[in-house]
Amino acid sequence: MAAEDPSVSGVSGRYATALFELARDEQSVDQVRADLDKFEALLNESADLKRLVRSPVFAADAQLKALTAVLDKAGIVGTSAKFLKVLTANRRLFAVADVIRAYRALVAKFKGEATAEVTVAEQLSDKNLDALKAALKSVTGKDVALNVKVDPSIIGGLVVKLGSRMVDSSLRTKLNSIKNAMKEAG
Repeated sequence: MAAEDPSVSGVSGRYATALFELARDEQSVDQVRADLDKFEALLNESADLKRLVRSPVFAADAQLKALTAVLDKAGIVGTSAKFLKVLTANRRLFAVADVIRAYRALVAKFKGEATAEVTVAEQLSDKNLDALKAALKSVTGKDVALNVKVDPSIIGGLVVKLGSRMVDSSLRTKLNSIKNAMKEAG
């Protein structure tokens, strides 16, 4: 399965594939995805956790002890917790972000979903998210999972990346186009 998808390769792809196959056999694919999403959110919020994950300075046992405390506090248990501990014991925790991304790709393929990277200027309401999902589903014919990133620098509008396609309807891009048109005219 991993060989069919170029985004799921290397060390992170092998770990993600192993986790996916285990989760599929245990019928816990969605639970593992939710746990990994929760861990990724913790990682994005905490500079200390990022340092723990990425730094080779920490000994494996110290890293494992700290990770266990984080997982317990976050309520991440079962297959997901065991998997993250195996990554730590094998000194591969630095690759966890790539493993999570690869796992998501495997789940999306398994469920017949597509994943869109969406950048917005401010957080979208549930109503707007549902409308965006519906619009993307009508284009792709698949259910679309959204990875939403907030970037105030785009000023307004949104940027959607779906597979090899990208639609940039951000206000920043439109203003830059106007600015370039005015330079050419003047």
